[in-house]
Amino acid sequence: MKQKISTYLKYGTLLSAYGFIGSVLLQIFARFFLANTPPWTEEVARLCFIYAIAFAAGLALKQQYYVHLDVLFNRLPATFQRRLLLIIPAATLLLFAVLGIFAIPFILRGYQEFSPSMQIRMAFVFFSMLVLGASMSYYAALDLRKAIKNHR
Repeated sequence: MKQKISTYLKYGTLLSAYGFIGSVLLQIFARFFLANTPPWTEEVARLCFIYAIAFAAGLALKQQYYVHLDVLFNRLPATFQRRLLLIIPAATLLLFAVLGIFAIPFILRGYQEFSPSMQIRMAFVFFSMLVLGASMSYYAALDLRKAIKNHR
């Protein structure tokens, strides 16, 4: 299960990043060599960038690529360090679980709206918030479980 989630997130990140790069390259090419630029390229680039971040954020948490303030952390007493190692993943889980839960009604409202140039339902765009919330919550829960196990 863990491997499948990670694989889906990796492929989502790659496809979104390739879509972003492709749409930006098309936009650059059109501005220099065509009479008119396609109006949808900016929107595609924005959408692909949003999804690339949504897919990659959980993977970054899994691999612990986020910035840690080790200078401050190492100056704290050991008991406070152990507490922080529990509080940080718990707070991350709480915040992104709330984001994921509140993304659902937002997605449902997005079925009534359409994007300006591509005319796709905004629910597709808003779904990225659910992907972000779910992936971050999943990996924060795994971190919290590991922190609780190490705390004992």
